[in-house]
Amino acid sequence: MRNPYDILGVAKTASEAEIKKAYRKLAKAHHPDRNANDPKAKDKFAELNAAYEILGEAEKRAQFDRGEIGPDGKPRFQGFGGGSAGPDVDFEHFSFGRGGRKGAGVGGDDIFSQLFGEAFRSAGRAGNGRASAPRSPGEDVAATLTVTLEDIASEAKKRVALPTGREVEVTVPKGVVDGQVIRLRGLGRGGPMSDSGDALLTIKIASHPQFAVEGADLRHRLAVDLEDAILGAKLRVPTLGGAVEMTIPPMTSSGRTFRLRGKGLPTKDGAGDLLVTAEVKLPAEPDDALLDFARKRRAVRAE
Repeated sequence: MRNPYDILGVAKTASEAEIKKAYRKLAKAHHPDRNANDPKAKDKFAELNAAYEILGEAEKRAQFDRGEIGPDGKPRFQGFGGGSAGPDVDFEHFSFGRGGRKGAGVGGDDIFSQLFGEAFRSAGRAGNGRASAPRSPGEDVAATLTVTLEDIASEAKKRVALPTGREVEVTVPKGVVDGQVIRLRGLGRGGPMSDSGDALLTIKIASHPQFAVEGADLRHRLAVDLEDAILGAKLRVPTLGGAVEMTIPPMTSSGRTFRLRGKGLPTKDGAGDLLVTAEVKLPAEPDDALLDFARKRRAVRAE
């Protein structure tokens, strides 16, 4: 996998906001649903999400910058002694059999254990005393989890069936966005000679009958009766946590937007806002008094 900074097109000094902005822009452009004719779109999208999974979390980003994890998010082998190569050891002065020159009577495994510690002993020796063969990486699998805005607001627990036949319970995380991929470690396919891969879970946010999603903010269109728009009123407005009361000031025009802070979707640092746009509606049936008033207003303007 390529360097996550290169994948998102940001510098190593980029701020958290710059990384998030770059990810959202690229994820929108390369989403498989928008690139149905591109056979590589799914791989590009998965690569973007894997890069953001590292750079989008401060701790993982710091680990990557220090070289502790690789671009795939897995621990990186640093070499014996912390470098890329092992320490200078004169193996001529050790015996790898049961007898020999200096160090006679010490087996080969024990010598390596003395040099490199318990890490060698726990590396997976087979029953005949030899170290087991290296294990290959497993196969990642993909699945989709559809969630509602209410699920996100309440951090609901959802069950999802994976292609492996396994069913797992997932907590919907704060700040999740449509199309985001969550990596479930070790829940992919594996084998006798390979580790288990990961499950890549793409979040799909279901459309809502009352709210439109704009990042962490929600937008709602509120029908306002003509008399309430002219005289002002207190109206009930739906939110994800239940209806609340909002004051409409006198002479409110259609299209005016009010902001209810903290009534949007939860984020890692708080919550977005609910943007309520007034839509002034006329009576369904003709109103003689209203028609007479309108005629008089028109006549005044014509003078």
